[in-house]
Amino acid sequence: MAMTLRLTDEETEALRRQAEREHRSMHEVARMAIQVYIERDARRDHVRELAAQVKERHAGLLDRLAQ
Repeated sequence: MAMTLRLTDEETEALRRQAEREHRSMHEVARMAIQVYIERDARRDHVRELAAQVKERHAGLLDRLAQ
């Protein structure tokens, strides 16, 4: 599936410079950045879910520690 990504002139220039530093195309750098963002967000959600499970499982202990 194709899409159009509209960037400001400043964003385009920053992307161009980053692509040059990495010796990659702007397209590849943008795709990699999107992938990193999605993976980071998924990990954050996973950590939140695990923390909620720990909080629920150990609610009594956590209450006692808070006193």
